[in-house]
Amino acid sequence: MINADPTMLQTLFENLFRNAVGHGGFDVTVRVQPLPDGFLVEDTGSGISMDLREEVMEHGFTTGYSGTGIGLTIVQRIAEDHDWCVSLGVSSEGGARFEFRQC
Repeated sequence: MINADPTMLQTLFENLFRNAVGHGGFDVTVRVQPLPDGFLVEDTGSGISMDLREEVMEHGFTTGYSGTGIGLTIVQRIAEDHDWCVSLGVSSEGGARFEFRQC
């Protein structure tokens, strides 16, 4: 079970979904699954390269797909507000994987 502000959790999901569609197209699949100590959100898009994983959460960072560079910053701030640690990885299908766990 996840204890979270419902509005903030919705905003977190919206930003991750928007990011997945923006980079993976309209046929991208996004999954949300529980973890023993949190949850994960993963997609079937092109993923986030290793050299960009630190930067993607920074305010204003964008790869130029017409984004503003604030979506993943918002995700990071919501996670911090809930005392969650965020780790980025690769989904089982090569897309992005965000894991949220209690710090």
